[in-house]
Amino acid sequence: MPRLALKIDVDTWRGTREGVPRLLEVLGRRGAQATFLFSLGPDRTGRAIRRVFRPGFLSKVSRTSVLEHYGLRTLLYGTLLPGPDIGRGCAALLRSVAAAGHETGVHCWDHVRWQDFVAGRDADWTAREMRAAVRRHIEIFGSPPRTHGAAGWQMNAHAYRLERELGFVYASDGRGSAPYQPALHGQPVGVPQLPTTLPTFDELIGLDGVSALDVDKRLLAITAAQPGRDQVFTLHAELEGMKLAPVFERLLAGWQDQGLQLTSTGEYFASLAGRALPLHEIAVGEVPGRSGTLAVQGPALAS
Repeated sequence: MPRLALKIDVDTWRGTREGVPRLLEVLGRRGAQATFLFSLGPDRTGRAIRRVFRPGFLSKVSRTSVLEHYGLRTLLYGTLLPGPDIGRGCAALLRSVAAAGHETGVHCWDHVRWQDFVAGRDADWTAREMRAAVRRHIEIFGSPPRTHGAAGWQMNAHAYRLERELGFVYASDGRGSAPYQPALHGQPVGVPQLPTTLPTFDELIGLDGVSALDVDKRLLAITAAQPGRDQVFTLHAELEGMKLAPVFERLLAGWQDQGLQLTSTGEYFASLAGRALPLHEIAVGEVPGRSGTLAVQGPALAS
């Protein structure tokens, strides 16, 4: 049975406190497993205002109603309001995710800082951010994280190298078509990658006639056209865990009707045991519906 791995990015304080419990309910009703990747430090979402100068950013936020989904208070954190510490303030809630049988991992320490700056930062800066998140995961769950999924699909060469050093077993840091071993200048680096293979809700809504109320139909059409193929889908606690939760639950039901097994990325990775993954160069590229560039699966290399 083909697998559809669910990767849940939890970016904010509100998404953690309101979106995560709702997602646990939805997943429980559908008998689905998922991997929750947490932002474990301060929520400074308000500082993302600097992205207004990026090409395509304003059109994206107008399509996906950022204020409606995130709330005014969240958009002020880190500027007019102090950013609440997500990991410290929501530790019990995070532990309830693991107690429900779902995999937990690291999204980042400070979401906005990682997404906006990691591409141009050095090894020391990158290590401080990643080590802080790993330490907090250990404090909360009593064990080190096995997986990392970069905020905003933003990475640098140091981050790929550090993933193995910090004990991650696999990662899902970028976009692509299938699992692979990343390479830098032709040499293997880091841990195996399970890239996101499907477009996200916010990349589809508002384009080509797709609305928030029927975005599930577009995704179901994509997977129906690729029968038998394993997929990785990234969702956000702030969207699918809040206003769009009914649409997300409908999507899960549709995928199950298509014969897809809804799993965590960890379960998907375990199913690949013994398989020699192809070597692909690390790359940066664009994805339709998303502003700016992000980590993508580059060209295949001779192994």
